Amino acid sequence: MLGTRTWLCRGLLQLRASPCLASSRRGGSSRDKDRSVSVSSSVSMPAGGKGSRTNCVQSTPQKVPNRLISEKSPYLLQHAYNPVDWYPWGQEAFDKARKENKPIFLSVGYSTCHWCHMMEEESFRNEEIGRLLNEDFVSVKVDREERPDVDKVYMTFVQATSSGGGWPMSVWLTPNLQPFVGGTYFPPEDGLTRVGFRTVLLRIRDQWKQNKNALLENSQRVTTALLARSEISTGDRQLPPSAATMNSRCFQQLDEGYDEEYGGFAEAPKFPTPVILSFLFSYWLSHRLTQDGSRAQQMALHTLKMMANGGIRDHIGQGFHRYSTDRQWHVPHFEKMLYDQGQLAVAYSQAFQISGDEFYSDVAKGILLYVARNLSHRSGGFYSAEDADSPPERGMPPKEGAFYVWTIKEVQQLLPEPVLGATEPLTSGQLLMKHYGLTEAGNISPSQSYSPQDPKGELQGQNVLTIRYSLELTAARFGLEVEVVRTLLNTGLEKLFQARKRRPKPHLDSKMLAAWNGLMVSGYAVTGAVLGMERLVSYATNGAKFLKRHMFDVASSRLMRTCYAGSGGTVEHRWGWANS
Repeated sequence: MLGTRTWLCRGLLQLRASPCLASSRRGGSSRDKDRSVSVSSSVSMPAGGKGSRTNCVQSTPQKVPNRLISEKSPYLLQHAYNPVDWYPWGQEAFDKARKENKPIFLSVGYSTCHWCHMMEEESFRNEEIGRLLNEDFVSVKVDREERPDVDKVYMTFVQATSSGGGWPMSVWLTPNLQPFVGGTYFPPEDGLTRVGFRTVLLRIRDQWKQNKNALLENSQRVTTALLARSEISTGDRQLPPSAATMNSRCFQQLDEGYDEEYGGFAEAPKFPTPVILSFLFSYWLSHRLTQDGSRAQQMALHTLKMMANGGIRDHIGQGFHRYSTDRQWHVPHFEKMLYDQGQLAVAYSQAFQISGDEFYSDVAKGILLYVARNLSHRSGGFYSAEDADSPPERGMPPKEGAFYVWTIKEVQQLLPEPVLGATEPLTSGQLLMKHYGLTEAGNISPSQSYSPQDPKGELQGQNVLTIRYSLELTAARFGLEVEVVRTLLNTGLEKLFQARKRRPKPHLDSKMLAAWNGLMVSGYAVTGAVLGMERLVSYATNGAKFLKRHMFDVASSRLMRTCYAGSGGTVEHRWGWANS
């Protein structure tokens, strides 16, 4: 019986052998973090020296595009003007590596990934680094959402041979696609605690030329060890555990790791993990009369409430950001992914069914409102994601969270109206700031600003809206009726929403993925059925029709993995099957 790490060995064979998976761009059909500075390799690296990633001399992108200009993927197109001689994943690149006896540098990411942007800006635009890559490597760029098969194979290697994984993923391969060095984000130059990308390239270049056989032998040993670790021997007579036993073990593990104060199952970063919440609801359903069943329900409901009150939820435009950088669900990593929206809509609908609390149904409806407004194609499909980065003002370079954060001054100027009937002088802005925890100095602590999640201090002095008090407590604080406070806050949020619409918008990844569209169809269908809202069910119906019309091949009965929004509301296709 083979475990998940068999993906490395089995996947390598598939990637080498299948003309569909290893096609040219013209042919054929973890921990989940954005970045890590870990390196897995047999190549010794120096401890680092003076300098930082900002020391790498930048140059303006070349005006002549590389071959990625012919691709459809928004992520690949973001690299089309790099001085790097990029290849898309395909036979052309593999043949070049074999013919010239060069290692392959594989870079995997996606278009709304903050740390992918950082590495592109710092390293892939750099002329000197471009020359190193072009002279001594064959550089291949992959959109992990377009090619999850390729991503999974090499992420298995990175996660198994280092302390974690994430994107951008950087892996060095033999011409036969065997990985021998892996990591994620690299700054361009060595720092006190980080090895720089330039140093890694130079070391691998030298080792490939001088000790190639040792590298190949080590790579084979790693692959063999991973295969051995993935094999499970149950003996001739021993049966696998029953479903009930496995469910109980999963529950106990979640119970032990549960955060009693803030919900969730980790310290930081914290991800929504809706599949865990759905499991807990299912566990409650089959154990309703037991203490464990009550505990499962409590953990799921509390986590969903804390998430919805936190900054990981966009209280102005709705929808959820990808994860929280802190334990409290306060400061998010600001990108928004379609798969989160679809699964969380189901989880909040389930919470409403179980609890009867309309708080949860309101959150579910907010998620679907956001998707209908921001991530929907006119033909019924759903886009993949919105970026974490955007320019604070037009003409300025993008910054993390710029579209979503606020200063006290901005809120005061937008909401200056006095609140009548309060027990003290109060404006609408002050009421909103109190309820959502905004402060003069910004509500992002120094431990979060200038942190590994915010290395440039772009969030310093900024505020993320996060609910600090119940409506009842805020109303009592100022001697107001609860409904008055509710109305004032909703009016204030609407004014902030209209003001935010004038800001430069984050990049939209207009790629439409069959799998993620399926999750979103489910989100609309389940929520619409639970709440009895035909309008939501119609979104699900239109999404299903979109998949059938644009992504299903009747002749072969196969579902296409990817399509793209074209000009004038059209839908364009590339290649690849969802069930290949």
